[in-house]
Amino acid sequence: MNGTNMAKRVNPINIEEKIDSGLLQNSTNFLVGEIDYESVKKIIKWIVFENTLTTRTPLTLYINSHGGSLLDAFALVEVMRKSKRKIRTVGIGSVMSAGFLIFVSGSKGERYITKTASILCHQLSTEIEGKHHDINSYYKETERNNQNMVEILSESCELDKNEIKKILLPPTDVWLTANEMIQFKLADKYYEDLK
Repeated sequence: MNGTNMAKRVNPINIEEKIDSGLLQNSTNFLVGEIDYESVKKIIKWIVFENTLTTRTPLTLYINSHGGSLLDAFALVEVMRKSKRKIRTVGIGSVMSAGFLIFVSGSKGERYITKTASILCHQLSTEIEGKHHDINSYYKETERNNQNMVEILSESCELDKNEIKKILLPPTDVWLTANEMIQFKLADKYYEDLK
């Protein structure tokens, strides 16, 4: 068998791996689906790695998520805020719940939203059961987490904390349009303006 025939038998690179590699080389990543330990871990590792490089071009994170774990979202938000490189967030499809918090935590001036995105913000929701003492302890933790949400939102827009509780975190779910996101300074530009 000659060298030419052997070269033809080499397996081609998996197309998805090739696309992922190309996107990562261009400082672009995706957070799609459930916000959980695994999905957030990949994005945290990516941001930390990108911050070891000398380049200072913005990182671009596309978000299409109906939400998930609030605590995992908090972890990612903290890493985003610590990043030396700007984090450009691009909201497409679903920008909901924990995904909403991550989206608005992008660098101000670098948060892009599609006009067709379904956008949802709501209060912390959870189920509690157990002994009275445990329920009391858990209640204190949920209050602290709710306060963390208010802090993240207040740092991400120009609404004060009372307005946030009234407009973004009332008792019922809040559905927003892309225009309202820009109006409340939760997003900066439409996706169509992304260059």
